[in-house]
Amino acid sequence: MSAFAHLPLGQRIPASIHGVSCSLPTMRDVIGYETKDPETLRHLTSGYPRFVQHPYLRRAALHALQALGWTGYSAWLTSSPRAAAALGEHLAPTETRQVEHNGLSGIAFLENEDTYARAKTFLQHTGSLLSSRGAEDYLLRVGELAEPQAEDSFDGYAPSRVKGAVAQAFRVKTESVFLASSGMNAVYTAFRLASSLQAARSRTVWVQLGWLYLDTRAILQKFTAQPARDCIVQNDVFDLAALRRLFAERGHEIAGVITETPTNPLIQTTDLPAIHALCREHGAIFIVDPTIASPHNVEVLPYCDVAVNSLTKYAASEGDIIMGAVAVNPESPYAEEFRRLLPGELEPVYSRDVARLAAQIGQYASVVAQINQTGPAVVEFLRAHPRVKALRWSHHPDSRENFLRLARTPEAFGSMISFKYDGPIAEFYDRLCMPKGASFGMKNTLVCPFIFLAHYDLVTSESGHETLRAAGIEPELIRLSLGCEPKEDIIAALAEALG
Repeated sequence: MSAFAHLPLGQRIPASIHGVSCSLPTMRDVIGYETKDPETLRHLTSGYPRFVQHPYLRRAALHALQALGWTGYSAWLTSSPRAAAALGEHLAPTETRQVEHNGLSGIAFLENEDTYARAKTFLQHTGSLLSSRGAEDYLLRVGELAEPQAEDSFDGYAPSRVKGAVAQAFRVKTESVFLASSGMNAVYTAFRLASSLQAARSRTVWVQLGWLYLDTRAILQKFTAQPARDCIVQNDVFDLAALRRLFAERGHEIAGVITETPTNPLIQTTDLPAIHALCREHGAIFIVDPTIASPHNVEVLPYCDVAVNSLTKYAASEGDIIMGAVAVNPESPYAEEFRRLLPGELEPVYSRDVARLAAQIGQYASVVAQINQTGPAVVEFLRAHPRVKALRWSHHPDSRENFLRLARTPEAFGSMISFKYDGPIAEFYDRLCMPKGASFGMKNTLVCPFIFLAHYDLVTSESGHETLRAAGIEPELIRLSLGCEPKEDIIAALAEALG
């Protein structure tokens, strides 16, 4: 019998009201979520906060609109008044009203599905939604809730503790670490500041290196002035010759390069020192995201100008906090400018989120170390199984040398493994007895059909399949994020589902 339990559709993972994931136990549920099937959605009270509006945010927005007497309006709540103003500008020329009520900020607009969707997408890309704890506190202030959810919280100056732990992970002083309301806000702000610095030098072209996370891709496509001209995608992270040719031809135009190390979901590691040298030679800003393996596993900061990181993964290993960070390489020629500008541009972190993260961040390094011990055994099991195809992990032969060059210890591995089941995806996914939902880097193992969740439009069209094939991605790829459970239990559950 499996050591794991089947979680019902919509159950939060973890069970906390602030849990960042929710259970999608069958492929039918996954497809129902993507197609907005009412039967599926009625079970989903929450989900990953940038994709599924938290129920506290909905309640707080409705209460604020009623208190203001704005009938016929919808609203999105933001992490700051500045973010609300940016959202209002993005929605122009649609008429909007800026919400400022009892500590809440946001943007209201006449009820309209298109406007609502455009606002949601902007906040998703920029990572500037109000925190669920911020909404909870508003509901407490106005009497809509009787008490907050009980949880451990750090009793002390939490920002200092969190920044210290992040600085230790990156091996840098705390003055080079800046906290953000989310990992996506860290990415967006670093990109926007780099773009602004380089625009003053008549550089506008950005290079996306590798198949990156969907919102990072979207930022490049939507926030460069002329995407068709200024956004260049090189999916092959190993083709340094092509990158060198590009710099030889257009180096004077290139503002920057952005990549993940390793990438999501192919878990590929590029030759970071070589690309850093190329960027430095040509005056391009290099942004690197080490979230997949965590900065406790890979040393990236000496080989980029800024590193962006989602602290929701590994640092917040209980799975109930959205937060991010930017670390600046003190040796970068742009270090002074980034350190001066970042504090005023990143979205502020909410006090209770920081206190909650400070209460669990002391386990950051030990959680990573425990997962590192589990990873090799799970990979060896999957490599030997005849039903497993297209297996990817941090030590895959095509990436092993590059990964180990950055590894902080020989045991460095990371939680993420991806593979394809040799058969219909539902056959494996539906019978797998494990928590199934979005996110990774938690204490609990988590599985999802990543391409269905991140790129459903590509999974459901022939042109989309061609796009995925060109990037070397299987549409039915399974993404497995290892947790801290005994490796024998993880392997047993996989063996049962694989048959």
